[in-house]
Amino acid sequence: MTPIHHAAADGYKKQADAYARGRPEYPQEALDWLKDTLRLGPDRHVIDLGAGTGKFTRLLAATGAQVTAVEPVEAMRVELAKLLPGVTALAGTAEAIPLPDASLDAVVCAQSFHWFASPASVAEIRRVLKPGGELVMVWNVRDESVGWVAALTDIMTPHEGDAPRYYKGDWRRVFPAEGMGELLEQVFPYVHTGPAEHVVVDRVRSVSFIAALPAAQQAEVIAAVRRLIAETPALAGGDEVSFPYRTVVYRCRKLA
Repeated sequence: MTPIHHAAADGYKKQADAYARGRPEYPQEALDWLKDTLRLGPDRHVIDLGAGTGKFTRLLAATGAQVTAVEPVEAMRVELAKLLPGVTALAGTAEAIPLPDASLDAVVCAQSFHWFASPASVAEIRRVLKPGGELVMVWNVRDESVGWVAALTDIMTPHEGDAPRYYKGDWRRVFPAEGMGELLEQVFPYVHTGPAEHVVVDRVRSVSFIAALPAAQQAEVIAAVRRLIAETPALAGGDEVSFPYRTVVYRCRKLA
């Protein structure tokens, strides 16, 4: 398979379980919009590309569509199989999707497209899409207008190195793409609620470049996160905390 970035290969292998616990879900409004827009149902075939532990795969499967997960990191596929034993999970990358030409109604990339954004990956996605099929990219983006969320980002950012990130915008450079239509955008608000240990601490642990750090350095990051929780009234001492996000969805259609 095509090599994957070291931060993804190492980090997601080490912290697949934290990813499953700490990553947020997605707003129902966005899911309803996606189901209607892609006309998802039993006669539609869709893949979750870079499926990770299957958090979005599960939502696609709930529409009744024929869903296949494609994920290069074995540890993530193991977690996906625990969550969704009835879904086919294939080893593959965006540059080498193990499916036939023009076989898919949609390719969905949830929290993943920035890892493999390149002309080669878009050409491969175009290959497996039917004419009129859709490429859909979804990201849960932390709402850094909230002070403690911005402070959390400040703890993590010094460790990101060369890891691709949504906020850097490098993924946009492949658009407009040959044979693909206009890139369209939708934004939905979302709040992830739950214990701080999962919603905040495991969320940080699940970040690829944090998970890939040496153990001592990672422990320093988590200690800083715990200090932030203790010092923030909105986070300290409560059974549940609220982590605000914006769910951003982009789509473009394969031209006939």
